[in-house]
Amino acid sequence: MWGRSYRVSDFALEELKEAGLGEVALASLRTCRGQTFGSRAFKERLEQLGPKKLDEAERKLIRKYTQLSLLRLERAIPNRAMREWVDALVFAVVIAAIVRTFIIAPFKIPSGSMYPTIAVGDHIFAEMFSYGIPVPFTDTKLDPQPVRRGDIVIFPYPENPSVDYIKRVIGLGGDTVEMRGEQVYINGKPLNEPYAYYDPQVLRARQLAGQPPAHFGPVTVPKGHLFMMGDNRFNSSDSRYWGFVDERTVMGKGWVIYFSHDPDVGWFSGYRLGRIGEVLH
Repeated sequence: MWGRSYRVSDFALEELKEAGLGEVALASLRTCRGQTFGSRAFKERLEQLGPKKLDEAERKLIRKYTQLSLLRLERAIPNRAMREWVDALVFAVVIAAIVRTFIIAPFKIPSGSMYPTIAVGDHIFAEMFSYGIPVPFTDTKLDPQPVRRGDIVIFPYPENPSVDYIKRVIGLGGDTVEMRGEQVYINGKPLNEPYAYYDPQVLRARQLAGQPPAHFGPVTVPKGHLFMMGDNRFNSSDSRYWGFVDERTVMGKGWVIYFSHDPDVGWFSGYRLGRIGEVLH
């Protein structure tokens, strides 16, 4: 395997003996005791060993038991099988971290603020590269791309950055946002929002109670910031209540629902298979 290293240690020689490598081959291999080789150099050295030329099965067995772990764990973990397991586990964790940071990341939706676009119990994938390549542990992105109005984005909740929020971008930096009743205005013009949901029961209750239509704003979004709202307008904690979001903190863009289960129903039912595969827009 490209990039691998091999070391003929006493422990490896013992393992090879137990694995059934012949005494003649072992005697030849002992001339390399304590030496470490790269992949190509080790292949050439095995071909040069004598007096009896090693067959392919013997060379394969030797490579198996002398191959160094990726993390060089030979001293800490003498057992080869355990080393291979730890190597595989660490490799899987690293790959998962890379995928989650730079490509796609899973998120579970615990609230109904984005209903009906995203329901409680939906599990979604978010594209982590949509707005540039993130630099770990910073808000910096390489090749940054602008966030667009209407995007569904993941970002840290401004009042508690340890919590991830998902909302829809309504206002961009420099926009003036206003809400009159069920209509949002951007820079004085009505915004077409086919995704917006106003619970008819809540709306009816407000009308029966004689409550005037809700009003918000106008407010101007600072440059470099965003105004967020949930699609479920009567049940969403968003920029109307806690202010603007720094555009640099946006982590990714909602992409697709990959699993959905109603948390109010038991695990043996409540699976919403029809939602799986729905692209978020």
